[in-house]
Amino acid sequence: MPRAIVCLLDSVGIGGSPDANQYGDQGANTVGHIAEWAAEGRADRAGLRSGSLNVPNMDAMGLGAAIKLSTGSLPPNLSDVPKGGRFGVGREISRGKDTPSGHWEIAGVPVPFDWGYFPQSEPTFPPHLIEEFVRRAELPGILGDKHASGTDIIAALGEEHIRTGKPICYTSIDSVFQIAAHESHFGLERLYEICRQAFELTAPLNIGRVIARPFVGDTPDTFKRTGNRRDFAIPPPEPTLLDRNQAAGNQVYAVGKISDIYAGSGVTHKIKGTGIPQLFDKTLDAMEMAADRAFIMTNFVDFDSEYGHRRDVPGYAAALELFDARLPELIAKMRYDDLLVLTADHGNDPTWPGTDHTREQVPILVFSPALPKGEIGIRSTFADIGESIAAWLGLAPGRHGRSFL
Repeated sequence: MPRAIVCLLDSVGIGGSPDANQYGDQGANTVGHIAEWAAEGRADRAGLRSGSLNVPNMDAMGLGAAIKLSTGSLPPNLSDVPKGGRFGVGREISRGKDTPSGHWEIAGVPVPFDWGYFPQSEPTFPPHLIEEFVRRAELPGILGDKHASGTDIIAALGEEHIRTGKPICYTSIDSVFQIAAHESHFGLERLYEICRQAFELTAPLNIGRVIARPFVGDTPDTFKRTGNRRDFAIPPPEPTLLDRNQAAGNQVYAVGKISDIYAGSGVTHKIKGTGIPQLFDKTLDAMEMAADRAFIMTNFVDFDSEYGHRRDVPGYAAALELFDARLPELIAKMRYDDLLVLTADHGNDPTWPGTDHTREQVPILVFSPALPKGEIGIRSTFADIGESIAAWLGLAPGRHGRSFL
């Protein structure tokens, strides 16, 4: 009996969407620009890697061919002749370039409304919002109150946070309110509780998520975010592929931050993990446990959080190569009628100005021992991914998208 596994490579975009100019992202190309950077032999001061981008397993599934289909140009050291599976390009119809929008649409539910966003001005958050948040949470105040990269603002304000007890509050171009606090000095459970209170206050503004960003360490050089992140999210507006598979009596394994993104809806097994190696291990564990018609979905967040937002090109390249090197392990565990899908939710071009997501098309790389290879073209909505998986698992068609299988 069939099963389906989705590896969502967070932010691994492959070229600007037709409407990218509306977001200031015309010309963005996350994987393409990384491949060009690597081929130019630029210095990697951290010594993470060297030479051209080396992702032979994803390339065999059609990564290079998908980028060429998306942009009309083939990046260095990639091929436009896949060796197996089906490849194509996903184009988002939901507005914005948010994590929830991309994930929900991939699971068959495009976002039919506009999210609320905070302005670029400083202070960023409405004064009445912060006043009520500080009052409810019994806080001495907050730090930050601006758009920022999470790792940068923790390094800048972490010591003051420890000294004063004020949480670090910041946002991005996404519809999000993020709160960073030290796990031991502030307390992890206290961080979760103030995030719940913030979520109650931001939901009427249509802010998609409040994210708890716990960290450890004692100095800017040792501060490090932990795997105890938690997202408090507005639920999808209608049943997603996860809900539909659960309602059919089947298992749904949510690995990494997947459960938080879908507000826990449709999830039967929630599995946490930190970092690409551990998330990969947890995905393999889920495959060992998964019964017939199970759906496994893993978000590999490091591409986005550790390398895209930080504009770390060599780090992003090394992360792609690390994931690629482990793909044969996953494929070796697949049953004959298992379906594997590699895709992404948006872009985050590390060569692009700023620290935010980029509005890009995404790869759709599909493999099963039971599936002949071929091209699926440029899909008009990410929802085609969810409908293809639904068809593979024997579920009734949903309202959005159509299967490419």
